[in-house]
Amino acid sequence: MSIHIEAAPGAIAEAILLPGDPLRAKFIAENYLEKPEQFNRVRNMFGYTGTYKGKRVSVMGTGMGMPSHSIYVHELLQDYKVKKLIRVGTCGSLQADVKIRDVILATAASTNSNVNRIRFSGMDYAPAADFGLLETAWRLSQEKNLPARAGTIISSDMFYTEDPDEWKLWAKFGVLGVEMETAELYTIAAKFRAQALAILTVSDSLVTHEATKADEREKTFRAMAELGLETIIAD
Repeated sequence: MSIHIEAAPGAIAEAILLPGDPLRAKFIAENYLEKPEQFNRVRNMFGYTGTYKGKRVSVMGTGMGMPSHSIYVHELLQDYKVKKLIRVGTCGSLQADVKIRDVILATAASTNSNVNRIRFSGMDYAPAADFGLLETAWRLSQEKNLPARAGTIISSDMFYTEDPDEWKLWAKFGVLGVEMETAELYTIAAKFRAQALAILTVSDSLVTHEATKADEREKTFRAMAELGLETIIAD
């Protein structure tokens, strides 16, 4: 048992999906896992373990932003020896040709956070996805005819920024989307020699100002969750 996760030793699988919303973790457990058992209720950050196509898989919420995400990922890796982590979440598009409902496979994550500058004594670190998980997710997305893009994203420390045009600088350098967690996921996974990937559904566009509706998000979330599960159980 860790500080923020009440699971007993062995209650969490080596492979885990990480949606930000704990209710999405509950949704995945109830709709995709066989015989799911809840291992965490602390702070209502629900976590479950079950099987998917005969393989043991866990799913757990991590909250919004890098500080919250960092706590759970660190404890999953240090205290529960998780080996594979896939974030399944939403993001905003920064490019005109990245449409809402598209899926982004985040190859690497820039950030405006100072977390890694603190961690690395002022130096920059390049948080990147595990190539094996990335390659598998890309192959499966093509087999499923799922509209997917592989490229860089930015993990932001702020949802409501002071400069509404701040995103345009990142877009100029080819960044595909913006969210709030992946840079920390990739950094901590690297420290613990674990495999990590972020699979993100585009829920809105900063370019066109389009946004998905609640029912559309549920449908596209299903496709992303299925891709995450298929990727994480692949040998």
